[in-house]
This record gives sequence, structure tokens and C-alpha cells, in this order.
Amino acid sequence: MTQSNSTAAAATADDALRLSLEVEIPSDIRYIERVVEIVRHQCCAMSFASQHCSLNVPVALSEAMANAILRGNRQDPAKAVTVRAQIDRAHLVLEVKDEGEGFDLDSSTVDVNDPANLEREDGRGLFLMKSLMHRVERFDDGGNVVRLTLDRGSV
Repeated sequence: MTQSNSTAAAATADDALRLSLEVEIPSDIRYIERVVEIVRHQCCAMSFASQHCSLNVPVALSEAMANAILRGNRQDPAKAVTVRAQIDRAHLVLEVKDEGEGFDLDSSTVDVNDPANLEREDGRGLFLMKSLMHRVERFDDGGNVVRLTLDRGSV
């Protein structure tokens, strides 16, 4: 009986484990890889699937950060990008905030199957984010925010 109670207590403790982190960087693409690695490492530590840690999270977060730096802040060194991550046993929520004017998520997502877009080198970031994460949302919170949500289940 004692063993099953301690096992149940351990499972409850694991379920309650949550990690929050916030990183603010200048509008410089050289910081993307470092931030992605921090978040990727924490996802692995929280036992997310290896595909999520190796593909979904790095690609989606890299795209969101690149958009924030290049499009939102227009690489203005006086502006910053903030990345927030909330990780628990059920899901990962990433928020990438820039100081840009914002955009319409749906009209900005390129149809990669449209023949007119096949040879474009840009415009695939939002499509990739939507393909690799369970939810992608955009809102204003004193700046432009893109929220990426990955549930523990598969994408």
C-alpha cells in the first residue's frame, strides 16, 4: 500500500511540474539559435516526443522569431523581441512578442500549393508554424504577439 501511495504521489508531482521562462533579445537574428536551443532543451527535459524536440519546436520557434525580428521590428536594434515559454506535462505554449504594428494571421499565410508561390523564397513561415503546432494565434499585448501551442499529442 505504501508503495502505490508513493507512486501516485510521484505521478501527481510530475503532473504539477511547470516551467516558465522569458528571454528578451535585441532584433538580431544571431540570437535565434541560442533561444531555440534553450526552449528545445527544456522540452526534452519535460519528456516531449523526440520529433517535437528536434523538428516541431525548433522550426516553428525559429520562424516566429525570424518574423518578429525581420518583419515586426524590421531589424531595428533599438527594438526587442521577447520569447515566453510555458511548459508542463500537457503542452508547450510559446509567445513571441515584437514591437511591430501587427498583421492579419489568415491573410498573411501563403498557400504553398498555389503555383504562383512555388518558387518564392519567403512567406512559408506561418504555413510551417501552422503545420508543426496545434494552434497558432496572433494578438496585441502592448506589441504584436504570436502564440504557438503544442499539445503533448502528435501533430
